[in-house]
Amino acid sequence: MRYYRISDETVRRLPIYLRGLLFLAEQGQQNISSRKLADFLGVNSWQIRKDFSYFGGFGTRGVGYSIEKLIKQINKILKLDVGHKAALVGVGNLGSAVLIYPGFRIYGFDIAAAFDANPKKVGRKIRNITIEDISNLQTLKKRKINLAIIAVPRDAAQQTADALIKAGVKGILNFSPHYIAVPKKVKVITIDIAMDLARLPYYMPT
Repeated sequence: MRYYRISDETVRRLPIYLRGLLFLAEQGQQNISSRKLADFLGVNSWQIRKDFSYFGGFGTRGVGYSIEKLIKQINKILKLDVGHKAALVGVGNLGSAVLIYPGFRIYGFDIAAAFDANPKKVGRKIRNITIEDISNLQTLKKRKINLAIIAVPRDAAQQTADALIKAGVKGILNFSPHYIAVPKKVKVITIDIAMDLARLPYYMPT
């Protein structure tokens, strides 16, 4: 089921809620109020209640939210309950770090393939993933991989995205500092670490 009236800002916050709830569940906690969850996550309780109101009533008066139920509901809303395989393109310094990052497993993601254009990297293994030649991107559809992470140089980003889309990819996480043009049916989320860092001095006291 897709919730068309959910704002992008709410969708951005749901993984934050999920990560916190998973941690609380690991600690053996079963229920939590919006205020305590807000304090734990560093957000406003009214924002949590507003975000959850999109999906109906999750809470019980006097008891709060069932953590197990919230985890299941958020996983369902974000379509994380079925698991997803992703491909990484570009295994340089950043790409290698992405490949070994364990945090993807929290949300049910499996980086199942890695590709690079450098012949010297092809054939190497990182975390049991053998780096393949970028020409093998065409095999992604057969391997049922429809998500991709781009960590290539700026001038190769659009070409890489085009090849991924041709291979059946529907969602791209872009670490390249370059705008990527894609069809409407494809979703791109761009993360520019340097640009986000550039915002920090504004908030620092002088």
